[in-house]
Amino acid sequence: MHNYRPVQVLEALGVCYEDEQLYRALLARPEATTTDLVSETGWATAKVARHLRSLLSLGLASRTAGRPAQYTPAVPEAAVELLALRKQAAIVQARLSASVLTQEFRAAHESGPFTVIRGEQAIAQRFYQAQQSAQSEVLVLDKPPYVVLPVEPRRAYGVSYRTIYDMAALGNPAELAAARSAGASCRMLSDVPLKLVVADRRTGLLQTGQEVIELGASSLLDALIRLFELLWQQATSLTPESSGDGPLSAEDHQLLALAAAGLTDQAIARRLGVAQRTVERRMQRILKSLDATTRFQAGLRAGQRGLLI
Repeated sequence: MHNYRPVQVLEALGVCYEDEQLYRALLARPEATTTDLVSETGWATAKVARHLRSLLSLGLASRTAGRPAQYTPAVPEAAVELLALRKQAAIVQARLSASVLTQEFRAAHESGPFTVIRGEQAIAQRFYQAQQSAQSEVLVLDKPPYVVLPVEPRRAYGVSYRTIYDMAALGNPAELAAARSAGASCRMLSDVPLKLVVADRRTGLLQTGQEVIELGASSLLDALIRLFELLWQQATSLTPESSGDGPLSAEDHQLLALAAAGLTDQAIARRLGVAQRTVERRMQRILKSLDATTRFQAGLRAGQRGLLI
């Protein structure tokens, strides 16, 4: 055989490199005997015999009658399809068996009706897994300090995300810009009371200090989801949509949203990268446009007109 190592194509289906080498040798020399394959591969007879048995068990080869025995490779398309079906069946079985492992895990780690997760790596991994496995919806309450740096999972198609950031989590323009890039799915509050991730309304991860409490379907999880919805109504959108015929520009929307979240003129100026006097001047223009005398009144009227949704 050639000295270079060919690209392995069957590894994902559970076929080791040596088995695939021998299968390819059979494809090049159908109805080969063990002696033929020893000559073709340069392997010892015992090694060829061992991997031939593996190919037979995988369905990648068949043995003909007679002596010396000859080996015929399975048609690649059919062989790959069979291996893929076996792999899928194994995955389904593993998922069905996961409930048993979950029960064993909870029996060893539960304190009362909850599972307590400790350790930075375990916490980071569980947060990531919960979001990656979500099928329809992820709800997030985000606030510092962070026990672990948040890892942004790949957002699956069809899964909606809604995040409420604590104002302290968006401490610089870069963080604010990153949050705003998620669009209307992100809002901000001056004081988010806790850190929480809820996946598909069935699994909740509540961080308390250096630990995370995992909640399954329960009245407590239902209460936390209701709390999220209440906070969502109170929170300010980071990227309110601009109304074409409304009195506010897109920049005015952004400024008013930050003001409604409780930021001072100085903090707003720092985040927007403009002078404080510019913020004050724009705020006065916004108050006049909305016929308001205070920021609170301006925020209320903007909300009533749908300008902060």
